[in-house]
Amino acid sequence: MRRGAPAEKFRHPAQVVAIGFGTAGLVGTGLLSTPMAAASGVPSDWTTALFTATSAVSLTGLAVVDTGAHWSVFGEVVIAALFQIGGLGIMTLATLFTVLLSGRLGLRARLLAQAETKVLGMAGLRRVVRNVVLFSLLCEAVTAAVLTGRMMVGYDESLGRALYIGVFHSVSAFNNAGFALWPDSLTRFATDPWICLPIALAVIVGGLGFPVVFELLRSWRRPRTWTVLTRITLVMTVVLLAGGTLVFLATEWRNPRTLGALDDPGKLLAGFFTAVMPRSGGFNSIDIGAMYPSSWLVTDLLMFIGGGSASTAGGIKVTTVGLLAFVIWAELRGEPSVNAGHRRLASSTQRQAVAIVFISGTLVALSTYVLLVLTPHSLDQVLFEVLSATATVGVSAGITPEVPPAGRLLLVVLMFVGRIGPLTLGSALALRERARRYELPEERMIVG
Repeated sequence: MRRGAPAEKFRHPAQVVAIGFGTAGLVGTGLLSTPMAAASGVPSDWTTALFTATSAVSLTGLAVVDTGAHWSVFGEVVIAALFQIGGLGIMTLATLFTVLLSGRLGLRARLLAQAETKVLGMAGLRRVVRNVVLFSLLCEAVTAAVLTGRMMVGYDESLGRALYIGVFHSVSAFNNAGFALWPDSLTRFATDPWICLPIALAVIVGGLGFPVVFELLRSWRRPRTWTVLTRITLVMTVVLLAGGTLVFLATEWRNPRTLGALDDPGKLLAGFFTAVMPRSGGFNSIDIGAMYPSSWLVTDLLMFIGGGSASTAGGIKVTTVGLLAFVIWAELRGEPSVNAGHRRLASSTQRQAVAIVFISGTLVALSTYVLLVLTPHSLDQVLFEVLSATATVGVSAGITPEVPPAGRLLLVVLMFVGRIGPLTLGSALALRERARRYELPEERMIVG
């Protein structure tokens, strides 16, 4: 095939992933722009439709309008379909359809699915994709059943309405989308463990990452056999959840506008829930805008870190932070290589972790500056919003509906980039990868 042919231009799997998510967002924008998508019957403006569609397919949850009031049932179903597609992954769905239609996978289809699911090996990819879909649907079904029962028993909802609420929020929770059908998210259920705990558990499981979940299911009785990925993910997840809960409880315990208005069991539940959601869940059971600035700072850090690799969560990922911790420890000890869990970590993985942090940090800094110029809001509010979009979290300081159109477009770009990942976007823009066939002489620089 001659150089520059269409098949040659888009041969990199990362390019197709980016195009796939972009196409899904544009299709969602078109559907949400129709009159039947709005509760009023009046078509929504294109910026509102684009922002909502991108927020849904990128699993962010930021909204410029009240989801339950502005959108019709059709519009809400479109939004739910978008974050289900975003959660499973465009390429995972495409691979599943290929399996169903042809019963076998070609090399190109395997590569595309591998780029989305982050599978390290190509063997058994068809089984992996099938398990991803089945596990996702099972978790969503269990969560929906609990929520449906609670809405019927505790809030006198009809079976149809309770089932609709249960399915919508279970899919939103497992996929870390953060969309809710109430204008105050889940603050009205802040002390209800039958609502908050199933949603929090679904967010945690969805944010672990499918490779980790499947390894735990296979060998949960043999922790010594766990891979470094699983160990780092679990340790970092527990540390962040426990640390975040303690910090929020200590900081907000007497705040009358957040935890201070609840009884002690309610404070514990809301504190835990608040620690879970910044790692990409996106729901809130207390008023985020009423938290103290110190709590905002902790939330910023949790949002930037995010969840597990190959998960529905966003952020730079806990594995990236854990890997860099090992790199720093090895450097402090003067060791020539980085070891973790009786394994030597590849230098390419270390460079990738450094690149992710640098690119993400630079993107956040530049975007914060631009949004500060475009809006009259304070630095802590703008930084909070930018991090929520970049890390595809969805919690808001309350300024999203007030952002001008230019600022909304910036947040749309951040949500899109945050979903497919900085390195995936970078490789998608590169036409080809070049292997260096020589090495230059080494020179040591002064660092620090």
